[in-house]
Amino acid sequence: MNIVECADVRKTYQQGKVVVTALGGVTLSIKKGGFVALAGPSGSGKTTMLNMIGGLDQADSGSIVMDGNVYEEMTQSELATLRLYKVGFVFQAYNLIPVLSAVENVEYVMLLQGVASVERRERARIILDDVGLGGMYDRRPAELSGGQQQRVAVARAIVSDPSIVLADEPTANLDSRTGQGLLEMMKEMNEEKKVTFIFSTHEKLVMDYARRLIHVRDGLVADDEVREG
Repeated sequence: MNIVECADVRKTYQQGKVVVTALGGVTLSIKKGGFVALAGPSGSGKTTMLNMIGGLDQADSGSIVMDGNVYEEMTQSELATLRLYKVGFVFQAYNLIPVLSAVENVEYVMLLQGVASVERRERARIILDDVGLGGMYDRRPAELSGGQQQRVAVARAIVSDPSIVLADEPTANLDSRTGQGLLEMMKEMNEEKKVTFIFSTHEKLVMDYARRLIHVRDGLVADDEVREG
């Protein structure tokens, strides 16, 4: 079963007087439970593609369907609700709230969803235990290492059981050992909880872990290598 279906997705941006083609007609589908990397150099279109799949940006033309939701038929309000309940985001810069503790950062999405405080706190602590941060609930981001901050970000992304997790260059600010530990953790969650992960990356480490590697070049799919049965 496909969780993402993109058909002839196109996107251009205006940079001064120049029109830049970010996506030149991308067609691809991604199976539920996939562990997929969109790989390519800076400016290739991979992050734009990730943002399209997450509903953060709108295509100029083409069709995107995620978990049965047809994006071009949805209002901005409906897309915002879909992002809140269906999509988990992990950003290169972590995007944690500095004044909140680890457990409060993880709770934040559930707070927006209206989950009761007792349940929020319990679920946040359980997921922090799962990502190896038990006992660090009350530490603020400045008191955590880069790898620990990214683990909090992953915990926040998956705590509300989204249909899909989108990770934009998740290991870019980490050393190779920490990055590998993070990927092992996400791979385990993918295999045990069947969470679909899609990464954008230019790093070989992430590419090596992916069970499907989609090379993006000049706004197009240049190569699509499936390593899973």
